[in-house]
Amino acid sequence: MKVQLMIVVAAVVLIALVSRMVTYSLRFTEVAVVTTFGEAGENSTITSPGLHFKAPYPIQSVTKYDTRVRFMQTRSETQQTADDRQIVVEAFVTWRVRDPLAFFQRFSNAGEREADHYRRAEEILRSALRSGLSETSRYRMDELFTSEGRSKLPELEARVLATMTGTGTGGQSLASAGILVEAVGVNRVVLPEETTTAVFDRMAADRDRLVKEIEAQGFSSAEAIRSSARAQAETIRAFASARAEEIRTQGDIEGARFLGMMSANPELATFLRNMEFMATVMSRRITLVFPTTMPGFDVFRPDLFNGLKRGEIPTSGFSPEWLRTQVEDRASEPVSSADDASAGEPR
Repeated sequence: MKVQLMIVVAAVVLIALVSRMVTYSLRFTEVAVVTTFGEAGENSTITSPGLHFKAPYPIQSVTKYDTRVRFMQTRSETQQTADDRQIVVEAFVTWRVRDPLAFFQRFSNAGEREADHYRRAEEILRSALRSGLSETSRYRMDELFTSEGRSKLPELEARVLATMTGTGTGGQSLASAGILVEAVGVNRVVLPEETTTAVFDRMAADRDRLVKEIEAQGFSSAEAIRSSARAQAETIRAFASARAEEIRTQGDIEGARFLGMMSANPELATFLRNMEFMATVMSRRITLVFPTTMPGFDVFRPDLFNGLKRGEIPTSGFSPEWLRTQVEDRASEPVSSADDASAGEPR
């Protein structure tokens, strides 16, 4: 029984070893390059995931590559801007294996493992990125760092990517090695002390310029508002003065008509004036002691109406000569020319 069990275990182990030697599997994120006696041909690339068969080693061997995007961070590089400023730039690259066969043929001499191939490819990428970062010299400091939100850092990143993937020497080298650069980014910029001081000074100058522009706009708006207010005030005053003059002129016209009517019958005018005077005095609810000989108070004489005929007006302290003088003085006052045309038309 023990012998049979040992035979079964040995058979299972042998089958496992044979299976391992003649089969291999691929994930959907992987591709493989199958070499025969160390050589890879056009049909050596396997891209379909799943279980595959091969000849046992050393006849055939399989090298697997992950086709997902890989990230590579570079070291700090000192760069000089167009205005002779020194800055320290750190950048990164995202890349992946586009052509597994070309990638294997280029880096298979770096080692037998896939990690050795990746490490050698990243050395080439660092060199290409270092060359691409020389594009920094095309930009001034105030173009890369600005307080107005128009930095040219994205443009610099696009130029570096174009340098690495373009038709130049670097682009042809990466493409021939089966490498596809997806993106380039600047993730850190360190300024030396003197450069930092210059940047802060420039930012302060920009802020001062913006403050002066805003103050100038405020002063201009305030002056426009004051000018508009003064113009409106002048318009209102002119309208009010014209309206007041019109009212005074109309009052003079109406008063002249009234005085003209009173001058036609001075006795009636005197009597009405006395009545108005008494109504004013008596409206105060006071007790007065006065002689009837005072002007204006003779209407209280007991004999005021003695001897008067029908339709006759009693005489008072205001003589007709005095009233006539008042009427003539009032009528002789000038009338404003603005309303001469309507002087004879009562409102």
